[in-house]
Amino acid sequence: MQAEAIMTAPVIGIEPTASISDAAGLMLSKNIGGLPVIRSDGTLLGIVSEGDFLRRAELGTRRKRSRWLEFLVSPRRAAEEYVQANGRRIEEVMTADVITVSPDASLSEIVELMTRNHVKRIPVVDGGKVVGIVTRSDLLRALLSVLPGSAPAAMDDERIRQNIIAELATQKWAGKDMISVTVDKGVVELSGAIFDERERQAAIVAAENVAGVKAVKDNLFCAEPLSVILVS
Repeated sequence: MQAEAIMTAPVIGIEPTASISDAAGLMLSKNIGGLPVIRSDGTLLGIVSEGDFLRRAELGTRRKRSRWLEFLVSPRRAAEEYVQANGRRIEEVMTADVITVSPDASLSEIVELMTRNHVKRIPVVDGGKVVGIVTRSDLLRALLSVLPGSAPAAMDDERIRQNIIAELATQKWAGKDMISVTVDKGVVELSGAIFDERERQAAIVAAENVAGVKAVKDNLFCAEPLSVILVS
């Protein structure tokens, strides 16, 4: 799946000369947390989000430091913070260094960019123009569209068992032949040894995600590493 398949388009944006109040009002009325800042020719200039309005003089939330820390702040940094707290136009408070993707960017690429850069939205740019935006909500909708339905598909028990075993075999946490799987009319029973309680939930999830599974019974035994050493 690519960006163009899930992005929100057309984009709700704002011009760089718009006021802070215009942006705040637009975000509240549209129930969105950020806006691309777009020139009249459609090119991207920056992005403004709720986070850019946290440190405002009007709210009394300007950054405050102890006297000795304030002494260490460079004049450049102090000037930037002053503009952020007192600027009146979007171009004065927006984030100019914007991460973008092309319409054919994969979802894994988008998620990696969001995670690595701690951002919640990424504009989609094609030919220098903003054509859409991908937000966390868009990713959630994409997830919902591919999740299986509530009614499990009918499948032979042995086929279900083999599929679960095959999935466990690909996971480093599962161990080799440590987890036994039996299936009766779509109900899976997991037994055997694990060495960490987190492996229990992982094994249950692995079984639940196999087509045809109706329920999972957990009979796994958590063996502490020390007990294994003593027995051996």
